[in-house]
Amino acid sequence: MNKNSKIYVAGHRGLAGSAICRQLAQQGYDNIVTRTHDELNLLDQNAVSCFMQQEKPDYVFMAAAKVGGIFANNQYPADFIYENLMVEANLIHQAFQSGCSRLLFLGSSCIYPKHAEQPMKESALVTGTLEPTNEPYAIAKIAGIKLCESYNRQYGTDFRSVMPTNLYGPHDNYHEKNSHVIPALLRRFHEAKVANQPNVEVWGTGQAKREFLYVEDMAAACLYVMQLSPETYQQNTEPMLSHINIGTGKDVTIKQLIEEVVRATDYQGQVIWNTNMPDGMPRKLLDVSRMTSLGWKYKVELPEGLDMAYQWFENNQGSFRQ
Repeated sequence: MNKNSKIYVAGHRGLAGSAICRQLAQQGYDNIVTRTHDELNLLDQNAVSCFMQQEKPDYVFMAAAKVGGIFANNQYPADFIYENLMVEANLIHQAFQSGCSRLLFLGSSCIYPKHAEQPMKESALVTGTLEPTNEPYAIAKIAGIKLCESYNRQYGTDFRSVMPTNLYGPHDNYHEKNSHVIPALLRRFHEAKVANQPNVEVWGTGQAKREFLYVEDMAAACLYVMQLSPETYQQNTEPMLSHINIGTGKDVTIKQLIEEVVRATDYQGQVIWNTNMPDGMPRKLLDVSRMTSLGWKYKVELPEGLDMAYQWFENNQGSFRQ
């Protein structure tokens, strides 16, 4: 990418998109195009077509998605599959129609089978049954990968995909019920501390294992992949297995995560485990050897990342008290 290339970041207000925008600015890219949902409804095919034909971005980062934790995925399965499929189809097709030089699609580690061999290699895709609690979202993300690959195969486009592990950090969603595990826990333990609650209930057994990546590291990885030459990208992927895992390559149990959250928030009460609630997928650890071989590695460890995420939460509570 040239420093004056026109770059469209879809989903620039979200966790991933805002971090990509910050990373672009830090690296000297200043021709960044963004639109809020009110300005551009990505579910509207005609609106996306008009926008892409008018702006004709050279590069597109696809960080727009409907996301949420176990509760949200269980509560709104139709919304999760429909909205994500529509956004992907609209943006990827119109990127092709408008002559976009390169596109990067952001997926999720939930694309892999529930009982995939750990750590999960890119080749585990569509080799088994998905985790039921987020199957609609996973199906949509798999479709996004295959859309990119299909346009590459048929039209010779340069559309790439990355699969980040669980993300956290500034501009995360701290909604009481619809958030992912880290923001949900930071908010719950913070509010328990403020209210002097003697205990906090958390879901599951604590034995499930998860991998977490600080969102600024994820953004740096996305730019790294976008900046690879077509030759390098093609040499390290396959036409029908072209996505690249992004993560730390190590995981922690939810119990260990809770202990770190308790430390970061300085909560003094007791943790109660509700073992009647689901753990979700037993383990989700990515094999990041493909990304490592390309020369990229994360920087922020979990304790440091949680401290920075909690500080951001404390400084921005007023904007998400719902």
